[in-house]
Amino acid sequence: MCRNIRTLHHFAPPTTPEEIRAAALQFVRKVSGMAKPPKDGEAAFEEAIEKIFAATSTLLDALPERGEPRTREGEQAKAKLKWEARERRIKSG
Repeated sequence: MCRNIRTLHHFAPPTTPEEIRAAALQFVRKVSGMAKPPKDGEAAFEEAIEKIFAATSTLLDALPERGEPRTREGEQAKAKLKWEARERRIKSG
């Protein structure tokens, strides 16, 4: 799946509508294979984004919260560690 789409569930502070919409946009771009829709496809592109946004919002609202909430800083730190481990594997491999 697209590396730009991140986990949105159970954050403190809560995930914003802007973050959900950005993930929906990334998903539509990935699935369509286009960063921008053609002029005659703009309506379909926007409709898909809105439907995914709505479905994602509904899902996030319905999921139970378990454990400690995630933080954006914590997720960034995990991603940095993961990248550093990948770099080490590439250099040693």
